[in-house]
Amino acid sequence: MTAAQARRRFLVLIALRWLPVGLMIPVIVLLPLERGLTLAQYGSAAALQGITVLLLELPTGGLSDALGRRPVLLLAGAVDIAALTLLTVADSVALFVVFYVLQGVYRALDSGPLEAWYVDHALAADDQADIETGLSRSGAVLGIAIAAGALLTGGLVALGPIGPVTALSLPVYVALTLQIVSMVAVATLMTEERRGRGLAALAASVRGVPAAVGGALRLLRRSRVIVALVAVEVFWGFGMITFESLTPVRLADVLGDPTEASALMGPVGSAAWLASAAGAALVPLLARRIGAPWTGFTLRILQGLTVVGMAVFAGPVGVVAAFLICYTVHGAASPVHNGLLHRQVDGPYRASLLSLNSMISQPAGALGLVVLTAVAAHVSLVAALLLGAAVLAAAAPLYLVGRRATPETVAAGPQEVVPAP
Repeated sequence: MTAAQARRRFLVLIALRWLPVGLMIPVIVLLPLERGLTLAQYGSAAALQGITVLLLELPTGGLSDALGRRPVLLLAGAVDIAALTLLTVADSVALFVVFYVLQGVYRALDSGPLEAWYVDHALAADDQADIETGLSRSGAVLGIAIAAGALLTGGLVALGPIGPVTALSLPVYVALTLQIVSMVAVATLMTEERRGRGLAALAASVRGVPAAVGGALRLLRRSRVIVALVAVEVFWGFGMITFESLTPVRLADVLGDPTEASALMGPVGSAAWLASAAGAALVPLLARRIGAPWTGFTLRILQGLTVVGMAVFAGPVGVVAAFLICYTVHGAASPVHNGLLHRQVDGPYRASLLSLNSMISQPAGALGLVVLTAVAAHVSLVAALLLGAAVLAAAAPLYLVGRRATPETVAAGPQEVVPAP
């Protein structure tokens, strides 16, 4: 498989993976309420997903490194199919608890293997392969797939109900069907050489999980570049609360009407994902001009400024414009960050390192949610947004730690790339 072929398959699989997510986003809160849960019961059940991801993120990354990318993604797809099947009938707190725990298992299994598979194959075919462009295109495809799914849900809800299936339940059935298609695509398109198969190979892979996790942790201890990149995730996870959770509150504040703000967030949310896709598609132009580390630095500063705009603009047009620019920067920043991270490891622990990076964002986001909502409640919403903006921008210098580790400057001096132990 050539690097170009690997990239094409990667992008197809990314689209199929995120389209069901886009379908679920508009109804994931409303459906439990329709089924009889209170908002507090929904929140308690949904929180279990994040806790499950936090507990399993690193072990499942190790499983991907030990067992293989393809079987772990197939297992993830099977878990999600079970979760969505349960969601078609869930009508109690207990069933929604099980659903969210299964979703947490799915997200933990799904985090990292596909991207690691693409980078492994692209670099195996060409050790100078432009993986950053592939990662940026995947960000664009991801944003478009989520936006398309969200828009499709709007049409499905307008069509429903159909027989015994309520309007809010209809997108769940479509998402379930698409997840089955995605699982078939993984089985068909992902080719992978594995050392062994069967129960003995599975047992050996499970025994290898601690070694894979330990390998990722050793990479973290031995490389100041990796430490800096993972630290960025801490600031980023904390600051993301400003635009992921506080934007509807800010719109309600400037509009003076929570209902109007809620209605506006639907189309604005879809536009935000398209803006994210545009940012991911355009960022290689900037990265090629000033290098990936300086691009990461610039984007962190710019994202902080967009959140400042959300805080200080007095009208809905200004807030929405700042929000859309913020999501454009957000979409551009992800492939730059992940590309820098991938360049730091050449060995069997790639998925474990990605899982470690992703895992860090979970407690950081939880801390941001607690701190920023407390500041909004006891000081002001504007103060909370400004604090989040400062935290986002504070991560910018950390990208410059890795400025000598980019492929463009290999000839200028030694890289701080950590070989596999």
